[in-house]
Amino acid sequence: MVSRKKYILTIIVVVLVTSFLTMTLGNVFLVEIGQKVVLSKDAYTELKGMYDKYAKQESIMQIAKNDFLYEADEDVMLEGALEGTLQALKDPYTQFLSKEEFAALMQDTEGSYEGIGVYITASDDNKIVIVSPIEDTPAEKAGLKTGDKIIRINGTEYTAEQIDDAVKVMKGEPGTSVTITVQRENSDGGQQVFDIQINREKIRIKTIKPAMLEDGVGYIRITTFDMQTAEDFKVAYQDLKNKGMKSLVIDLRYNPGGIIDATVDISNMFMGEGVVTYTKTKAGEMEYFKSDKEAEDLPIVLLINEGSASASEIMAGALKDTKRATLIGTKSFGKGIVQRVQRFGSDGEGIKMTVSEYFTPNGVNIHGIGIEPDIEIKLPEDAKGYGYEFYSTDNQLQKAVEVLKGKVSQ
Repeated sequence: MVSRKKYILTIIVVVLVTSFLTMTLGNVFLVEIGQKVVLSKDAYTELKGMYDKYAKQESIMQIAKNDFLYEADEDVMLEGALEGTLQALKDPYTQFLSKEEFAALMQDTEGSYEGIGVYITASDDNKIVIVSPIEDTPAEKAGLKTGDKIIRINGTEYTAEQIDDAVKVMKGEPGTSVTITVQRENSDGGQQVFDIQINREKIRIKTIKPAMLEDGVGYIRITTFDMQTAEDFKVAYQDLKNKGMKSLVIDLRYNPGGIIDATVDISNMFMGEGVVTYTKTKAGEMEYFKSDKEAEDLPIVLLINEGSASASEIMAGALKDTKRATLIGTKSFGKGIVQRVQRFGSDGEGIKMTVSEYFTPNGVNIHGIGIEPDIEIKLPEDAKGYGYEFYSTDNQLQKAVEVLKGKVSQ
């Protein structure tokens, strides 16, 4: 929780520093006369404005403490003020993180947590939408799918504005259960709403799934990009080369993204010297993520679909723009903005904030648009699954192998 003392101290510091800078830069100095201080009208107006702005928060909390029918916990209200400040920006990816939320987010990037195993985001209609369930987790085994909307958890309704609260409820001790109410769109345009009870487990995310297919075609599926992904990819890649790999399928389907450095690291293996992606802030500051001269030269196909988002799209955009790979599948999710996570204060809280947008090497920002594949092909509705385990019904993977066989024989 944010202590009242810390909150008020922060306000006082901001007011005093702002006033000092205003007066100093304006070459105006305080004049002390007895028990009074004389300052310029501009400096007084600035100081009074700052005081009035923050005094409202104190006043409304005092009213709540005096008149609210139920308990009005001051610490809870102060934390709510911080949460509300960022919620007012109306960006589902920007939020204040409590100590518990910040710790959980840091844990996720390390590749393990306790819960049901699903990646979620905010939909345009202010609902919680599933980007993809994680393979071999309770969420996937229970039948949750990309595009499903979570409208209630244990009977309580949640909107996109309450996505952090929803995550808290879905996470929990292994062996316990949670009931998810799902809204799913049918193929005929109709909708169905139903409950699914899911048992929580310790989720250990295996982000790399390699296999050797026919005729020297290697296959590596990347389920997400965390801190270990790039290193695990390189190990799997070298193992496939040792087995005689002549071409490679990189499967990014239902990969919701993750750490930019990981996707840049892997893209760098194949691109040669150039730009993998670059970001741009509101102030126009640009950061370039580049690849070096070294590059593996075997033919590559990337598989993408509507569940491929963020860091997945960085790789897809980079290899497509540089003509380093053929993209097969369906249009990607379309998330072209970058969030920065930082610790806030000294009590373990944090802030996750959208700070920049990213661009492909050709200068394209795909936010809300997605990346079109070079060869569009939809997975059959009756397909038992996707990936090398379901090769007999995975027509997207079959097409990838066909394309690569043609490239190797040329």
